[in-house]
Amino acid sequence: MGISRYSLAATISATALAFAAPVQADELRDDLMADMPELMELYRDLHANPELSFEEHETAAKLATRMRDLGFEVTEGVGQTGVVSVMRNGEGPVVLLRADMDGLPVVEQTGLPYASTKTATPASGVTTGVMHACGHDTHMAGFIGAAQLLVDRKDQWQGTLVMILQPAEEIGLGALAMLEDGLYTRFPKPDYAISFHDAAQFPAGMVGYSPGFALANVDSVDITVPGVGGHGAYPHTTKDPVVLASSIVMKLQTLVSRESSPLDPAVVTVGSFHAGAKHNIISDEAKLQLTVRSYSDESRKLLLDGIARIARGEAMAAGMPEDKMPVVTVEDPYTPSTYNDPEFTETVMAHFRTRFGEDRVMQVPSVMGGEDFGQFRRAAPDDVESLIFWVGGVPQEQLDKAAAGEGSLPSLHSPFWAPDAQKVIATGAEGLASAALTLMPARGG
Repeated sequence: MGISRYSLAATISATALAFAAPVQADELRDDLMADMPELMELYRDLHANPELSFEEHETAAKLATRMRDLGFEVTEGVGQTGVVSVMRNGEGPVVLLRADMDGLPVVEQTGLPYASTKTATPASGVTTGVMHACGHDTHMAGFIGAAQLLVDRKDQWQGTLVMILQPAEEIGLGALAMLEDGLYTRFPKPDYAISFHDAAQFPAGMVGYSPGFALANVDSVDITVPGVGGHGAYPHTTKDPVVLASSIVMKLQTLVSRESSPLDPAVVTVGSFHAGAKHNIISDEAKLQLTVRSYSDESRKLLLDGIARIARGEAMAAGMPEDKMPVVTVEDPYTPSTYNDPEFTETVMAHFRTRFGEDRVMQVPSVMGGEDFGQFRRAAPDDVESLIFWVGGVPQEQLDKAAAGEGSLPSLHSPFWAPDAQKVIATGAEGLASAALTLMPARGG
């Protein structure tokens, strides 16, 4: 997943120095700190051994073993490589906690002593290095840390805990695969679903949240633009698909600037334009690849319908016959937007502000990146309230250099992304565990 830059200077000045000491010292945090050496060892192992989407076989197996050892009922192979762990602890709410497992086809350049040297061949057919460049290794280690804390406190909560390790988040298909494989029918359906994601623009240990839409719908759209090829010296004998496709590219920009509300964020980006193979030949076809981002279903429909209309309209204006209209293909399935239920989000964040301190918990702008965690709410919107929150991962030294203008910060998916893993894991584990304890309080009697 990718997320955009946020106003770094304000974030640094407001929060970078707030994490020297936790606000609320308690038994949960003390136990977590005692577990951190083991969790960091797990993190380093996961970091050094990443696996691509739907190939997380070894990752899933080693984490499933840990969950069994903690006493969970564990089912492997859900949605190809997903793992579902269930712990029933009396009558009460069902809380789902999720971590994603897959790495990215990125050659690591962090210089870490435990840097990945793994290689793999993704669907592109090009052998490449593999790296946890999106921080899923910290998510998994934090997930295991939360599981340990909750198992040790079974007398403090009541209900059913469903902890899932999801494959293929990076290609937006893993959550749907688990749902289609019976996540909500073979296992207890959650009342609440919570996850966290590390962030490459916030100080390590900061908690960020966005009520309402937090991440965007992500559509991949292909446009094939037919033409009539010929000699470049005699363009009047052809129908040039490069010129037509260029007109389509330019007109597409009006979908955001003139058809979408300025208050409704939208993105239409043409990421690829391919046509022809030689200087003096007008090709008979051009191909465009687009990424389209939106929040609401209504906005998504406006953009996709507009793309189809513009492609056809520009072809008609260019004099293309009916049998040579552009072909617009929208990839299915797509990654739906992620929506944080506002009241539920505020409830959890009120707890986080008490636990972590007001200065460490910040509302942040929504982003146009994608995250298929939104599928878990979308599958049962009347039954499941969901929340994904950010955990800052930027090491203090990097923040200081960036603030002084002495360097830039690597983004998620960068070969240089190396978060302050201990702070991310500790904050994520404490956040997940304490939220679950709050949502499933033990009843006296």
